Amino acid sequence: MSTIKGTKGTVPVRPDRTEVTHPERPGPDPEPFAGKVREIITALGEDSGREGLLKTPERVEKSLRFLTQGYWMTVEDVVGDAVFEEKHQSMIMVRDIELYSLCEHHMLPFFGRAHVAYIPNGKILGLYKVARIVDVFARRLQVQERLTDEIADAIMNVLHPTGVGVLITAAHFCMMMRGVEKQNSRAVTSALRGIFRDDSKTRDEFLRLAHGGRLPE
Repeated sequence: MSTIKGTKGTVPVRPDRTEVTHPERPGPDPEPFAGKVREIITALGEDSGREGLLKTPERVEKSLRFLTQGYWMTVEDVVGDAVFEEKHQSMIMVRDIELYSLCEHHMLPFFGRAHVAYIPNGKILGLYKVARIVDVFARRLQVQERLTDEIADAIMNVLHPTGVGVLITAAHFCMMMRGVEKQNSRAVTSALRGIFRDDSKTRDEFLRLAHGGRLPE
């Protein structure tokens, strides 16, 4: 991190925004994997042939396919033709977008809410499409930090707005069910682009709206 000189020594300068990288992925494999789930059940010490577990491998495969359906989706597909010419120049926010994802480290769920805002630059997006964009990235193996950045970058790429702000608050089962086992902890991440990053008044307005009309304590 670079620094600037201040009256009391050096003051750290906030680094440039996070650059989200998108490495080439092989893409989802349609080959069934229920048999491998059956092997896992056996390795855990269970009888995969007993009545209660007989169809569990197929159910697990179907469930995981649903929970990771974001790998089959693109932002372009979900947005479609829902971008409209509009001269509106004030902040637009969609609050409390429920999200459900899987932690890529343990494949345990994390869930919470996303608040997404942008200031248009001649174009607006159908409101429900904002929630669709959240799902594209949430329905993958994720870390909350990257998820926040990916949503912000997607809005920037689709609309080229004056700025974007994304705030996510989530509970992680990898902290609640295992490890430190803290039931009430929440992770909060933000991604700011354009004027949301560069202008303190815009940033404060975004945070106030995201927190229900008040600034966080």
